Parts: sequence; structure tokens; C-alpha cells
Amino acid sequence: MLKIGGLKEFIDGSWGSHTALLLEPFSDSPKDTGIQVNSMDDLYQWTLAADKEGFQVMIHAIGDKANSMLLDLFEKIVRQNPPWDRRFRVEHAQHIHPKDFQRFARLGAIASVQPYHAIDDGRWAESRIGAKRCETTYPFRSFLENKVKMCFGSDWTVGPLNPLTGIHAAVTRRTTDGKNPDGWFPEQKITVEQALRAYTVDAAYAAYEEQLKGSVTPGKLADFVVLSRNILTDDPRTIESTEVVMTVVGGALVYTK
Repeated sequence: MLKIGGLKEFIDGSWGSHTALLLEPFSDSPKDTGIQVNSMDDLYQWTLAADKEGFQVMIHAIGDKANSMLLDLFEKIVRQNPPWDRRFRVEHAQHIHPKDFQRFARLGAIASVQPYHAIDDGRWAESRIGAKRCETTYPFRSFLENKVKMCFGSDWTVGPLNPLTGIHAAVTRRTTDGKNPDGWFPEQKITVEQALRAYTVDAAYAAYEEQLKGSVTPGKLADFVVLSRNILTDDPRTIESTEVVMTVVGGALVYTK
């Protein structure tokens, strides 16, 4: 049940603390563009060494500058080390400059994102960076439209562990304060099927486990749940209140309501 197989690094901080690394200053702090947690020299040496040894590299990046610098780093590593199925992952990938979506796709970099943060941070994000920059913040649809591999997670304990909460967030983008009933920047909504895929098939791919997990397919582990309603056809607003009535892990019944 436990797998260790990657190296995680950090390039910047977070939005809430004004430490996400931005190309332009925070709207509510005009002299502040965030902080860089580690130098590019250190990140380069660590990433180059890990990549040479066949370790998957996962780097935390929140701001648009952090993400852009990270893609520069990945491009440099790809030029130097021999090709292999490296599957670089960008953890969070929250705020992306429009010029960088195609670079994500070209590098095969995985956007490892947490949809709940969109409906939590969406309460105050515009005060941090303004409405225009928020258009490509938590840009789930933009990732998919640009053919970027995107997987979903929780960032637990920062966000709730329940994937149904995350699916609800990605599909409705209704902020937790109730002020965006039609969705916060609704053009970035995705379908229930796309959200399910990000939590299953593509999450398995992001962990090099697509031959073992991610779909109910002959030869894979029988990991699945039975839900109280069909979230693919019911009103998306009901997803968050959907209950799990049965859980099967590795073919074994571990929970029933």
C-alpha cells in the first residue's frame, strides 16, 4: 500500500502568504512578487541528479513565474539527460501564463492539481492578482484543451480528502462562500467524466501505475466504489452530497453502508 519512488522539490510558496512567485506584482501588494524558495542552481543540480537515477521529479509551483521557470528547468534537463519515461510533475500548477500551456504539453509535464483549492481560494484570489490573471488560475479546462496530462488530488490536510468534494469543485467551481453559484471563472469548468478521469486513469499514470490501477479492467486491482447516485447523469450540484455505499480495495470489500 506504500510506494516510494520520487523526489519532491519546491520553487515558491503560496498565495495566501503572498509568497507565490509571480511575473507581475500582487494587486494588493504592488511591490511584492513573491519569493523563490530554492535557487535555480540548486534545483538544477537536484533535478539533474534525480533524473539521471530514474527518479520521477515532482516540483511545487504556484505562481506563473514559478511555473514558467520550472518549465525552463525541465527543458534544460531533457536536453542534457538521455531520454526516458520521466513524467515530470508540477505540483499545484495553480496560476499559469497563457504562453506556457503548450510548453506543458510539449514536455509531457503532468499538472498535478487539487480542484478544491479553486473553490476555496476563489473567495479572495481576485484581490491578490486581479480578474484578468484569474482567467488562467486553476485552469483545468485550459490544461485539457492544450492536451496537458492533468491528475487530481486533495493536498490533504490543506484540503479535504474526499474526491467527491474535488469532483464537485472542478465541475461546478462554486466557491465555498456561496457567492459564485454559476461558478468562479466558469469557462474553466470541466465535465464530470473529465474530473473522474483525472482522479483515476490519469492519477494512476502520474504514479507510473496505469497498468495496475485507474480503471476497472481485467488484470488490474479491483479498486472501486459504489455511489448512492449516478454522478454522470444527476445534477452536478448534488455530487458533494453523494454518499459512498461500498468500497472495494484489491478485490476485498472493506466498507459497506
